[in-house]
Amino acid sequence: MMKVKQGDVQKLALLYERYNRSLFSFFYRKTKESQLSEDLVQSVFERILRYRATYSGSGPFTTWMFSIARNAHIDHFRKVKRRKEDELPDEERIAGEVPTGYEELDERNKKKVLLEKALDMLDEDKREVVILSRYEGLKYQEIAEIQGVTESAIKVRMFRAMKDLKVFVTTLSEEYNHE
Repeated sequence: MMKVKQGDVQKLALLYERYNRSLFSFFYRKTKESQLSEDLVQSVFERILRYRATYSGSGPFTTWMFSIARNAHIDHFRKVKRRKEDELPDEERIAGEVPTGYEELDERNKKKVLLEKALDMLDEDKREVVILSRYEGLKYQEIAEIQGVTESAIKVRMFRAMKDLKVFVTTLSEEYNHE
């Protein structure tokens, strides 16, 4: 990134190759939309190029990159919300019905489906902490920098998220096994 900052914008392609999958994964887990996730990844790299002068190099590049990603996600949904003021809240967006083909899945894949549905049920801050920590491998301190809170606040969010996930998985499991 320091070479990109110094004007060697060709090195951005290397950063793209290295990080586009983790960014796509981050966005897809938040939005569940492939095309939107791809668009947001492109937006992040446009912003990296545009704001390259602000990169200090003092911390991990991924912390700076995921901060940009988080802001791109927030900006996108602010625009969408302005266009569609009658948008449904997250709780109403998530269908309570059993996913198609759920009964045919083996136990491991059933657990994965339940976890993904439960993750969707978390509020945005908790879901983001879980995604960044468990799926993207960031440390709590890095997540704290991204979210602009203390490391202690991240630990509390993670604790509460895990507690909520356990309840959601149990509830969904009971619902799906009774239908």
